[in-house]
Amino acid sequence: MKFFALFIYRPVATILLSVAITLCGVLGFRLLPVAPLPQVDFPLIMVSASLPGASPETMASSVATPLERSLGRIAGVNEMT
Repeated sequence: MKFFALFIYRPVATILLSVAITLCGVLGFRLLPVAPLPQVDFPLIMVSASLPGASPETMASSVATPLERSLGRIAGVNEMT
């Protein structure tokens, strides 16, 4: 007997199997863990720069400002702190 013939000649078993699969799907769907506000990790890049012996003003003008300009040109950068 071919595989499909089992389902054609036994309609009650076919219906019961369909109901069982549907019930398993509904039960599995209800048991899925879903959070209203899921914890999402956003992409983050940390940059550290140092210039030993430099004053804060020198760091701002020689290191921080050029870095901010370069990093600000990257597509998708929304915030720098």
